[in-house]
Amino acid sequence: MPTLPSLYISHGSPMTALQPGAVRERLAELSADLPRPQAILIATAHWLSAQPRVGGAAQPDTVHDFFGFPAALYDIRYPAPGAPALADRALQLLVGAGLQATLDPRQGLDHGAWVPLRLLYPDADIPVVPLSIQPERDPAHHLAVGRALAPLRDEGVLVIGSGSITHNLGDLRMGYGAEREAPYVRPFIAWVEERLGAGDVDALLDYRRQAPFAQRAHPTDEHLLPLFVALGAAGTQPAAQRIDAGIDHGILAMDIYRFG
Repeated sequence: MPTLPSLYISHGSPMTALQPGAVRERLAELSADLPRPQAILIATAHWLSAQPRVGGAAQPDTVHDFFGFPAALYDIRYPAPGAPALADRALQLLVGAGLQATLDPRQGLDHGAWVPLRLLYPDADIPVVPLSIQPERDPAHHLAVGRALAPLRDEGVLVIGSGSITHNLGDLRMGYGAEREAPYVRPFIAWVEERLGAGDVDALLDYRRQAPFAQRAHPTDEHLLPLFVALGAAGTQPAAQRIDAGIDHGILAMDIYRFG
């Protein structure tokens, strides 16, 4: 069984499900290039908790955790099965690493999970286990979460972090778009790519102080924290491949990273 890479996927707005743009092609290409996983564990920026929680549902619901979008979006279902045995295995790894993790037997798949997975594996035939992130904890905590889960990559599990390389929804009202990108987006993209390429984990953990326009790119951390889960799951000093999937609304960088 080949060791799988880990992934970080920028999932964009819920409308990515109906208007996927370049990310559809990039994820389809990635899916075709990856060994087929036996299961997926996905850390999503839209499931927040004080301590790590692992979803153990046998058949996770498709959660429409948004308001005011077209009716067609609420009709979408992603009926992938769960993987209770994988959830138990992930929980054991987290607890064994000294993390106060718990199991949630009812958690479904929020749009941070099902929107990108629907583009990556549209048949919804690979079992999925969601993982929460901790918005009050720092990147180092999430790197430790990922490192605890790294053995899963040798067990046929694809570990994914789902968030967004830039995420400032307050700037939607600033009139940015395809013809006018927010000035902080590309410098932040470039800094992350450079630091990942150099294996400079210390700088990445300190991104709030070291990255250009960090506060503007991420007024809050939750959409970048899954990057550290994916990075940690890839082991020490992994190769990082950036996959450019464009910029939505002039503010949401849709970068994908493949680690390892």
